[in-house]
Amino acid sequence: MIFEVKIKEVFLRNNISLTNEQIDKFKIYYNLLTEWNKKFNLTSIVDEEDVLKKHFLDSAVACKFLKDSSCVLDIGAGAGFPSIPLKILNPSLKIILVDSVNKKVNFLNEVIKTLDLKSVTAIHTRIEDLAHSDEYREKFDYVVARAVAQLNTLSEYSLPFLKINGKAILYKSDDIDEELKESIKGISLLGGKIEKIEEVYFEDFSRKIVFIDKINNTPKKYPRSGNKPRTNPL
Repeated sequence: MIFEVKIKEVFLRNNISLTNEQIDKFKIYYNLLTEWNKKFNLTSIVDEEDVLKKHFLDSAVACKFLKDSSCVLDIGAGAGFPSIPLKILNPSLKIILVDSVNKKVNFLNEVIKTLDLKSVTAIHTRIEDLAHSDEYREKFDYVVARAVAQLNTLSEYSLPFLKINGKAILYKSDDIDEELKESIKGISLLGGKIEKIEEVYFEDFSRKIVFIDKINNTPKKYPRSGNKPRTNPL
């Protein structure tokens, strides 16, 4: 089965209808991913069907939660998941992708250029440094992150970027009970509150998405520098 037919069917089975233009963009994205992955380790998932389901479709599950024309930050964007599929599905989104690995940012810039994505910027920096820039701190409607860190660490990375009433949408695995317990205190300290945890089913997979509302300003000392959010979580 050719790529165009396969991706259309996979998305339709999960109640997402793709236009021909979106299918073309996903195909180009897939080709770039597999081409660059021969030189750099962008992803261990390279089989076409696996990429369609475990990267493209998985990334897309949050699309229905994002309001049109919102400002979105993707933390630890890697090869562009989830934000590039979200942008393909909703071109009105304004997206900043951040990663500390330069080769990944170079790949993202190639994707942005080749797909002619507007209002999308990839930045090579550490997230702890960017969060203390007035240009980005508390400027975003949403923060998204997928397979980046434990929830207590990820909260410290995410919440400083959100406006009051903004929302972190964090892609997590099914087994997050312990993570949730360990993160409650830190999330409150950072100005957040867990709104809900939603289990999403697609194809033969499922994942949990954690929604954190920003209800108060984050104290200026967060996030801490020197990798402390990982080595000594709140």
